[in-house]
Amino acid sequence: MLGIILASGVLFLVPSKNLGWYLKIWSLSLLSLISFFYLYSPIFSYDLINYFLSQDSMSLILVVLTFWISMVMLVASQNSVKKASNKVFMFVNFVLGLNLILIITFSLSNILYFYFLFEASLIPTLLIILGWGYQPERLQAGMYMMIYTVAASLPLLLIILWMGVKNNSFAIPVMLSIRKESVDPMAFWSYNFLTVLIFTAFLVKLPMFSVHLWLPKAHVEAPVAGSMVLAAVLLKLGGYGIFRVYQYFNFYSSSMSVMIFSLAIWGGVLTSIVCFRQVDFKSLIAYSSVGHMSLMLAGVFSNCSWGWSGGLVLMISHGFCSSALFALANYTYEKTHSRSLFLSKGMLLIFPNLAMWWFLFCVINMAAPPSINLLGEIMIFPSVIFSSKYFLLSLGLMSFLAALYSMYLYTSTQHGGSPKYIKSSNQFKSSSYLLLILHWIPANFFIIKSEYVFFWI
Repeated sequence: MLGIILASGVLFLVPSKNLGWYLKIWSLSLLSLISFFYLYSPIFSYDLINYFLSQDSMSLILVVLTFWISMVMLVASQNSVKKASNKVFMFVNFVLGLNLILIITFSLSNILYFYFLFEASLIPTLLIILGWGYQPERLQAGMYMMIYTVAASLPLLLIILWMGVKNNSFAIPVMLSIRKESVDPMAFWSYNFLTVLIFTAFLVKLPMFSVHLWLPKAHVEAPVAGSMVLAAVLLKLGGYGIFRVYQYFNFYSSSMSVMIFSLAIWGGVLTSIVCFRQVDFKSLIAYSSVGHMSLMLAGVFSNCSWGWSGGLVLMISHGFCSSALFALANYTYEKTHSRSLFLSKGMLLIFPNLAMWWFLFCVINMAAPPSINLLGEIMIFPSVIFSSKYFLLSLGLMSFLAALYSMYLYTSTQHGGSPKYIKSSNQFKSSSYLLLILHWIPANFFIIKSEYVFFWI
């Protein structure tokens, strides 16, 4: 783990003018391959490397995902950044800086440092949106993102400082092992209030329904690399924080946890319905991300080992699938110069190769076999139903609506009469094929070694 962090740090510190665009891509691909092989080493328990760093199978999986997505972000940005000569070296530095921050964040054992790097990841993301975004509203989208995430995380900082002083340690296993008995039993409201405060920052970053409004705005205004890293990795920071806190924070019986559980699962149903009212396909994909993360959150709050494993699998599968859908949305935008579902009709006749990839990833988005998305849902569904039979209706609606809006996205863009202002073309560059294959292969073939996720619990 230390070697991977040092290698990514050296890659970030080497000036981009001395190490070109394609060498950076090859370096990231080599590091992702090394970390991928390191993933299968027998590290199943929470292992402290030193006072600052730790590792287990969950953090290793997310480190591999971070390297992989950082590599494909550069591949996806070749046309809009490299060939257009749009501040190339600055863009590479922001991507590599964000990659380094995320890898260290997933590897930290000190929750105070985790909090600071958790917030520091917003800075390169905001600069990528502001510097390479498409629309003039990107400043408003960046402001939404900063206000939501920073305001929600300040209560978490207070809780971290309070519990760190109480336990004389900021180590995650020590500091979060506060139990119900340590809170005044007469002050039941403080017990529930503490639960809300410690989860709020992660629920906004995830995001959960009712605190999700910053996400569609950020996705619509972000460039393709910003959308990919937002969907694939930054949302996973919220999920990772919830897993870590829930693992050691022994407030399982809090009534606020039940409320968060209910809001997450019914919020997923509502956001799935909202998808049908979208006219911008980037916005539709963003709202589908909220629905998938709501299902992951339901798996976590089911307080069941199957639910936790299913939530981790769903995080990984959503990372690959959602990132690929945003890349496809960008390719369609480059061809049609529009993100409207009403104007982008009949792409099947005009760009058949692109339509094939839209079909493959819409199928993964609706959790069809053999994708690991299906495995995650198979594990989450029984764990949620066994926790309460009243969630059966919402789970069924969420699964049905996910298939429905995925088919709606595909048929709206690919079927219908071909627009007269676009010429038919079968032209699709090899780098685009490479990018989509790098998403499709792990999203389907990780199921071969899927039993690995059971060992981190």
